[in-house]
Amino acid sequence: MAVLEQTPPTVAPATPARPKSALRKYWHLYAAISPFYLLFLCFGLIPVGFSLYLSLHRWDGLGSMEWAGLSQYQYLLSDTDFWNAIGNTVVIWALATFPMIFLAMVTAVMLNSAVRFKSVYRVAYFLPNITSVVALAIVFGSIFSTNFGLVNAVLQAVGIDQVAWLNTPWGIKVAIASLMTWQWTGYNAIIFLAGLQTVPSDLYEAARMDGAGPVQTFFRITLPLLRPTLLFVLVVSTVTGLQSFSEPQVLLQTTANDSTFAGGPGHAGQTMVLYFFQQTFDNNDFGYGAAVAWGIFLVVVLFSIVNWRLVRRRGED
Repeated sequence: MAVLEQTPPTVAPATPARPKSALRKYWHLYAAISPFYLLFLCFGLIPVGFSLYLSLHRWDGLGSMEWAGLSQYQYLLSDTDFWNAIGNTVVIWALATFPMIFLAMVTAVMLNSAVRFKSVYRVAYFLPNITSVVALAIVFGSIFSTNFGLVNAVLQAVGIDQVAWLNTPWGIKVAIASLMTWQWTGYNAIIFLAGLQTVPSDLYEAARMDGAGPVQTFFRITLPLLRPTLLFVLVVSTVTGLQSFSEPQVLLQTTANDSTFAGGPGHAGQTMVLYFFQQTFDNNDFGYGAAVAWGIFLVVVLFSIVNWRLVRRRGED
């Protein structure tokens, strides 16, 4: 009798459990961080998008919008007042940024070498940054006053004639740049100090054993290793310096009803943001003000890219 060969029953392979989607699995984490993105959407992306839409229209803030297309940007390119504001802003930025970076670097090196009262020095140098810009502008307005200012008193003491700082084009720029330098030197010194503390001390010990002096050590070791920190400080200083507004606004006592004196005599202290404020809230031309704002954005981005490329290229060389 033939024995029939039995085949084992086939078992269907077990289907793996369907993984949960990332949204279902981590929904509580997304919910925890959602307030930031909601606030950024409401107060960041939507206003930016609306400003771009507004720049294509003429609007006084009350009536209906009138389509203007790119005509406001065309006028912006030929607006001599806007180009004058760009020139003033660039000059003030240069007068403030480069001395500020030098002073911040020297201050950071001194703080890094200090033995006692380091925390006290750090707080003292950081105080100008957290002080109200309006208060600083009022104080500097007194310092650069023509008749009773401290600067002119020092000049007279050494036999130099008085300078009308707040009534001459270059005097206005120097006064605003001095205020910005005073405000940001301590902040950037703390940033440089943080970078200095990341430099290994073994490099300095090896340099001293090889006979390198303090100057050679700074330029051969400290400065190359601080290049990323220097890049950060330069980019941040560019962004903040090209958006200066409160300094000339308060220092030169510019008001919304005094557009002829905006930025001081000859508009010598009229920065880009101050010009934007004048066009938007003084002339009630919100459409053109939005176009000016986008022009300022492009200028800031351009300068930041140039600074980043210059510092990075030197670092690669």
